[in-house]
Amino acid sequence: MASEFDCDEITAAILAGGAATRLGGRDKGLEFLAGKPMIAHVVDRLRGQAGNLLICANRNTERYAEFAPVVTDAQTGFRGPLAGIAAALAACKTDWLLTTPVDCPRLPADIASRLHAHVGDERACVARGERAEPLFALYRRELAAEAAAALARNEPVWRWQQQIGAVEVDFADANEAFVNLNTAEDFRRWEAGHG
Repeated sequence: MASEFDCDEITAAILAGGAATRLGGRDKGLEFLAGKPMIAHVVDRLRGQAGNLLICANRNTERYAEFAPVVTDAQTGFRGPLAGIAAALAACKTDWLLTTPVDCPRLPADIASRLHAHVGDERACVARGERAEPLFALYRRELAAEAAAALARNEPVWRWQQQIGAVEVDFADANEAFVNLNTAEDFRRWEAGHG
């Protein structure tokens, strides 16, 4: 059974370090959506879910720092989301690290508490809607060294999650919340539906 939920024991890390190849290489976290940068929508959704906030980014760090402290990957280049998770776990000062990608502006407003309710004695849990959502996860801070080791082995994040026994948590009632925006057309469609 999980301990009582306390958002002050959670640090939320927004993974904003991708190359955004389907958006012409533009930094999608800083692209405007409904009048403000997409990351601002994610930050708003995380309010009340975590006592601390980090942004994992490898470029435009000064602009991202306007929203929260920034951590960068230990190695250069776009190494994938596990690089950001490893960097965030290394920087995390709370018991728990919640991760979410920067390109999901409608992430569940209760994702932290729902994931926390299922961790029990486990060290990590991952959201699952219609499919696995490996970037929406809650980790114990003690996993930092294991994340770094998996990154050194070039493991994809989903395989590392399997190795550490991460539990999947059912979010089938919130599938719409996991829709991510990757292209200019995705941005237009989202604004048409949510504007």
